[in-house]
Amino acid sequence: MENYDSINYRSVENEKRKFLSRTYGWMTLALVISAASAFVTASSPTMVRFLFGNRAIGFFVLAIAEIALVWWLSASIRSISTGAASIAFVAYSILNGVTLSSIFIVYTGTSIMYTFLAAAGMFGSMSLFGMRTKQNLNSAGRYLIMAVWGLIIASIINLLLRSTGLDWAISLITVVVFSGLTAYDSQRMLAAAGYADGSETFKKASIIGALELYLDFINIFLSLLRLFGRRN
Repeated sequence: MENYDSINYRSVENEKRKFLSRTYGWMTLALVISAASAFVTASSPTMVRFLFGNRAIGFFVLAIAEIALVWWLSASIRSISTGAASIAFVAYSILNGVTLSSIFIVYTGTSIMYTFLAAAGMFGSMSLFGMRTKQNLNSAGRYLIMAVWGLIIASIINLLLRSTGLDWAISLITVVVFSGLTAYDSQRMLAAAGYADGSETFKKASIIGALELYLDFINIFLSLLRLFGRRN
């Protein structure tokens, strides 16, 4: 007969796999929803005019709605239900897809496809590294998060300067920073998975984890597209 320790170990490992599968499953679903949402939006002249016509007011309204939704989801995750968190996450995926629809207008379909595959390869490699490395990435994560704020400030400044050189540098640094954050976030997800017990708390945690990984991937993808994408 199996002893208690053996049964307990198998139970822990099972919950760990479920948590990680749920997290990466949510992330993958979000990417599929965003891609479909972006393609449908770009195919609709009415939506394109709403988003990018009349000084792009529609685009900025949706962008603000995205930020508000992410803030609400992050701040309320402990008090809302798993269902509400799931709906908010799917809604964010749709909104982000709508705002990302411009890539189908600016870049060729082939360029988008190859860049997506390159981003997927880079994301997968860094995620695997984060899970396999013996190094603790917590200290690196703090510096990377600080770098993200620096990138945000630089991007705002470049909206005024409209410097091609600065834009190229921001895109290159963004790829490096979010590749590092992918490893950091993946290591955090692996650590959290060790405590997973199948409760509502960890089901909601998998949604927040998926959101973080989703944002890592999107930033890598968009930065690579700006660097290497072929324009229409």
